[in-house]
Amino acid sequence: MPGAHVKTGSVASKRRAAAIGPVRRIAEELRAQNERFAAAVENMSHGLCMFDADERMIICNRNYIDIFRLDAKVVKPGIRFFNILQHSVDIGIAAQSADELYAIRKPYIDGAKPSTYEEILSDGRIIVISHRPIAVGGWVSIYEDVTEQRRAEAELKEQYRRFDAALANMSQGLLMYNAEGRLIVRNQRFLDLCNAKAADFALGMTHSQMLKKLVALGIFVPVEVDNEVAKTKAALDAGQSRSSYRELVDGRTLFVSRRPLAGGGWVATFEDVTERRRVEERMTHLAHHDTLTNLPNRSMFREKLDQALGEAKAKPLAILSLDLDRFKAINDTFGHPAGDWLLKCVAKRLQHAVRGSKDVVARFGGDEFAIIQSGIKSAADAEKLAKRVVEIVGKPYRGKGREMHVGVSLGIALYPADGHDADTLLANADMALYRGKSEGRNVYRFFEPGMDALMRERRALEADLEAALSKREFELDFQPILDIASGKIVGAEALMRWRSPSRGLVSPENFVAAAEETGLIVQLGDWALRKACNVAANWPRDMRMAVNVSAAQIKSGGFARSVISALAFSGLPADRLELEITETVMMDESEAVLRTLSQLRGLGVRIALDDFGTGYSSLGYLRRFPVDKIKIDRSFIHDLDKRDTAAIVRTVVGLGAELGITVTAEGVETEAQLDMLRKAGCGEAQGYLIGVPSKASDIGRLLRSQALQRQSG
Repeated sequence: MPGAHVKTGSVASKRRAAAIGPVRRIAEELRAQNERFAAAVENMSHGLCMFDADERMIICNRNYIDIFRLDAKVVKPGIRFFNILQHSVDIGIAAQSADELYAIRKPYIDGAKPSTYEEILSDGRIIVISHRPIAVGGWVSIYEDVTEQRRAEAELKEQYRRFDAALANMSQGLLMYNAEGRLIVRNQRFLDLCNAKAADFALGMTHSQMLKKLVALGIFVPVEVDNEVAKTKAALDAGQSRSSYRELVDGRTLFVSRRPLAGGGWVATFEDVTERRRVEERMTHLAHHDTLTNLPNRSMFREKLDQALGEAKAKPLAILSLDLDRFKAINDTFGHPAGDWLLKCVAKRLQHAVRGSKDVVARFGGDEFAIIQSGIKSAADAEKLAKRVVEIVGKPYRGKGREMHVGVSLGIALYPADGHDADTLLANADMALYRGKSEGRNVYRFFEPGMDALMRERRALEADLEAALSKREFELDFQPILDIASGKIVGAEALMRWRSPSRGLVSPENFVAAAEETGLIVQLGDWALRKACNVAANWPRDMRMAVNVSAAQIKSGGFARSVISALAFSGLPADRLELEITETVMMDESEAVLRTLSQLRGLGVRIALDDFGTGYSSLGYLRRFPVDKIKIDRSFIHDLDKRDTAAIVRTVVGLGAELGITVTAEGVETEAQLDMLRKAGCGEAQGYLIGVPSKASDIGRLLRSQALQRQSG
């Protein structure tokens, strides 16, 4: 029994048993230590392999096996280092032979010094190998796969390179602030815009410090720095961008845009918009002023009148409508340049005739002018001004060795006696004017309630208009349109004419307005559209037909059907029809109008914006509706020899090129104008130089002649 065996045991056996106890404890401790070492090795994030002094592997971890795609059944303790290299070659993971690899490693092993180098495997991975010698001989190698790290480093380096290249080549200046509001990036363009040095704006500056420095260096016009910083901070804190114009001491203007960054901080860009603002201001000025005389135009006059009526309350004012006498004779005798010179002289005299600082002199077009006389006490004040105008305008005009004489007729309407709104006052002043002209020249007349002759004439005109359509008194002329680059006629614009048996040839200026007011313009427009499409269907296939469309037509509700019907009956392809619309159409932002235009454009019909540049919001229209063509108004082409006007025309042409919109110049009358348009890159031209409005048969012969020339050429 175990117990008896113990009691009868000898003393020697007891001593042996006592000695075994410490050996076992040491063995167990060693085994535990080995287990801890093995666990540590296996849980390393890198590969590890240990070799003895005979270059035999003592131990390796799973990461080492995985990095080199080794077979664990082959690579096990006792295998020689060279055989491991040969195995990596055999499985295709090594990019070199075992001998070459061993020759590379051997100096590191024999050197018995810590060393690190890289090896590129056959699959492109990059392994960093670190050797560490063991005191009793042999070494430990640590292996780290840094492929993704190097790729990320390379991508980051490339990203920095691109960022630096973008900063260096930006057309805008740029400043970037971090989340703490400190400057961390500024490009050279910013320094160039400010004519400053890098030392002037050190990295780490705050927004406030930057603004103060810009003012202190005499770059920015003085600003309320604290106020500016607060406004920017409020916008950025709300996640919103903030833009503003910044005036420079040297007269330039910078557009500054500040935008928050997703990760915190913000970026500011600086763009020199000096020339653009000057052109915009000029265009805005031209939209409100007559290009010839620089007087306010009809639109500006109406704004001023509405403003005056709003302020007037109990303060009377007078509206004077003016029309020059014998002006047509001046144009016919001396030519249009002389007529333009005379109109400028009249404008200056009218400005000298008015005395109040709030009085407004405007030109409505042609030889029509108007005056707002503010702060009058009675009709006598208006009469004094009218007499003064008649006297001043009636004096001889001498220039360039010639003398010209014109008179002026005036119609006067008083507020509040003759009306309480602008439309009524203008209409009554016009009525008084026409009454005066019917009685003689060089006169003025006050409005009287009994002045209905004009209305009777208007009603007679409307009656004749209504009958004229059924009697087929209307006809179309066609004015050719030239492709400037090729020198070829590419189409024509249809122009309506009324040949009345009693009135003779009536100009569109005299009947279109009446037709629009009565609604007859819808029927007239439909007739013109059908007629134009039928004519164009017989033209060569590359010729387009342009037809003017009024706002009333588009608002009628059936306009799209009318266009589709005209195309279907004539057989004219939709892409050969251009519909010319004016600002009045684009001013109507109703869904119906935009839907109609979009529907027609979707069919292939081209949309042209006529008289571009004369309306205040022309640029806005391009943003709201993508037209295919813009037609520069003839008033700009007439003044093309003027520097500012030429700059505006070039800007419009450049705008068309940027937006992919054809640009047509109207009213081209000289070779010099055409040459300037050609150099500016304008696409098309129209005017008396290209061809006068002609009958369909004449245009047809012109197009056939052009086609024959192309065939023979």
